[in-house]
Amino acid sequence: MMRILLTGVTGRLGQYMIPEFGDLDLTLTAPRPLAENPQQLPFIQADLTRFDECQSLMSAVKPQIIVAVGAIPYATDAPNQPARERQRPFDATMQVNIMGLYYMMMAAVEHNVEMVIFTGSNVPVLDRDGNYRYLPLDDEHPDAVPANSYTFTKCAGDLMMAWFTRAHGIQTIATRPGWMHTAAQMKALAQNMQPATKWDNGLWQYIAYEDVARAHRQILDARADLPAHDVYLLSAADHRAQEDSRELVEKFCPPELAQTLPPDFGGRQAFISCRKAQQAFGYDPQHSWTDYR
Repeated sequence: MMRILLTGVTGRLGQYMIPEFGDLDLTLTAPRPLAENPQQLPFIQADLTRFDECQSLMSAVKPQIIVAVGAIPYATDAPNQPARERQRPFDATMQVNIMGLYYMMMAAVEHNVEMVIFTGSNVPVLDRDGNYRYLPLDDEHPDAVPANSYTFTKCAGDLMMAWFTRAHGIQTIATRPGWMHTAAQMKALAQNMQPATKWDNGLWQYIAYEDVARAHRQILDARADLPAHDVYLLSAADHRAQEDSRELVEKFCPPELAQTLPPDFGGRQAFISCRKAQQAFGYDPQHSWTDYR
């Protein structure tokens, strides 16, 4: 049975990943203790920002595949952080998301790991000023200049995957999921929805945690048909506004950007295209906030 190492399992996304990979020889890891483990899966506490702990982890598990979920999902050096987030050192995002990933990859190469599936983010391609060349955004659209340290680490993480594939031959697939929502968050969104009043430079994008987790399993299952390295956007099939897509465009979209939309764009179609993921491994998001209206 295939040996899988899943990092970041004490985070929210990690909890959604466990059921997707639970039928395999799965080992869990995180830098702090796991509060609940109903399946009694093997768990090893390890700080990936320490290279010696990464080496020990790889030696103990001997994984064939790593699903690298662990990360800090915000910029710890940004001003005006909420009190909970200010508890971390200012450089924590850089240390965990860059050095932790680097140490993990170096240890993976040392221990002949075959593949790493890296959970990135779509923030590299999103532009807070809305300077997009065309819509819908897709995997060919140029990245924006990073707006903070978190965005930088996600750009760097994708590039690190490409580097390790080129330098060491390890297969690496990076995902770029959107703003992840739980079922409770989507229900609250549906209950509190108000009409849009302006164009959203973030393109009203979102995705359900379940669809992110499922995509990672689809990547694993399709690995033999995937390239040595690639990056895939992941989004819900729709958007977080109550209006149809064309209505949003007609009311709020800058005219020069609206002109780039294909003629068949409409309905509640998302402003981010996941066609590449659909064609590569059958990505097909199943969840929407509209399920709770």
